Amino acid sequence: MQAVVVPSPGGPEQLQIGSWQKPVPAARQLLVQVEATALNRADTLQRAGKYPPPPGASPILGLEIAGRVVELGNEAIKFNIGDAVFGLLPGGGYAQYAVIHEDMAIPIPEGMSMEQAAAIPEVFLTAFQALRWLANLQATETILIHAGASGVGTAAIQLAKQMGAEIVVTASEAKHGLCKELGATHVIDYKKESFSKVVADVTEGRGVNVIIDFIAANYFTQNIDSLATDGRLVLLATLSGGKVNEFDLRKILTKRLSIIGSTLRSRSLEYQIKLTKDFTSFAFPHFKDGRLKPVIDSIMDWTQVQEAHRLMESNKNAGKIVLKVGHGS
Repeated sequence: MQAVVVPSPGGPEQLQIGSWQKPVPAARQLLVQVEATALNRADTLQRAGKYPPPPGASPILGLEIAGRVVELGNEAIKFNIGDAVFGLLPGGGYAQYAVIHEDMAIPIPEGMSMEQAAAIPEVFLTAFQALRWLANLQATETILIHAGASGVGTAAIQLAKQMGAEIVVTASEAKHGLCKELGATHVIDYKKESFSKVVADVTEGRGVNVIIDFIAANYFTQNIDSLATDGRLVLLATLSGGKVNEFDLRKILTKRLSIIGSTLRSRSLEYQIKLTKDFTSFAFPHFKDGRLKPVIDSIMDWTQVQEAHRLMESNKNAGKIVLKVGHGS
C-alpha cells in the first residue's frame, strides 16, 4: 500500500508518499480502506521527531480515519465488510489502509461525508474528555476555552453549549465570528487584550469555573487569576513551553483550585473504548440533528500533505484540515 512516510525527522518537506506494508487486522480489529484522515498538532510534532508514537502503535502519522471496512479480524463481530466507519487511532491514519479495534470504530451517520467524519474523532474525543470526564463541567458554570478556533477549540465550544455552560473563548480577531456562531458568548482577542481582565469584567469578578488550555507557560498566571473558587484548569498541551519562572502557589490553595493534565493518545485501549462509547452516546443525537458539526477549514488531496502541515503550523486555519486519501495506481 501507499502511505505518507517521514524518511528523517524535520520540516514539512520530509513528508513523502511511499510504499509501506499493508497492516493485518488482529482478532478484534477491522482493516479499513481509508478515504480521509485529518491533521492534528501531534502529527507535526511527530514529524519533527518530538512526539514518538506509543509502544505498539504504527509509526505512520495520523490519529483519525474515515473509510470502509474491507477485512475483519477472526473475532470481530460488530461490523460487516463494506460498512462505513470512522474513529481514533494511536497512529497509522496517513495511509491507504489502517487497522482499528472494532470497539473504537464508529458507524458514519447517514448523510455525513467521509471528510466530515474524519474531522471528528481526535478533536471531539479530546474535548469531551476534557469537559465531561476531567473538568466535570456543569450546566450552571462558565468556561474559558483557549484557541477557540482550533480543532479542539471548535469542538469544545459546541460540546460546552450542549452541556449548558456559558462560554468565553480566546481567538484572533478574524476568527471571532466562527466562535460566536458555534456558541461562544464572549470572544477575547488574545493579541490585543488581557484575557484575565476581560474574564474579570464579564464574570463580575467571580472568574470562570473551568479553563481548557493548550498554551501552558505563557498563560499560566493569567489562567490562575481567571479561575473562580473551586475552579478547574485542564492542560492539554504546552505550546508556549512547560516552565513557569515565578508563581505564587498560595493562589492555588486559597482558591481551592484543581490543575489537571492529560493526553489522550497514551491512554489505554480500555480507557479509549469507554470514552468513545460515552462520547457517542452523548453526541450522536446532536450530530444527527445538526447541533454538533465538524468544523473543516480545508480539504486537500493527500499529495498536498506538505502544504497541509505548513498551513497548520502557520496557525491560519479555523477548524480541521482534512486529507483525502487516494487509491489510484
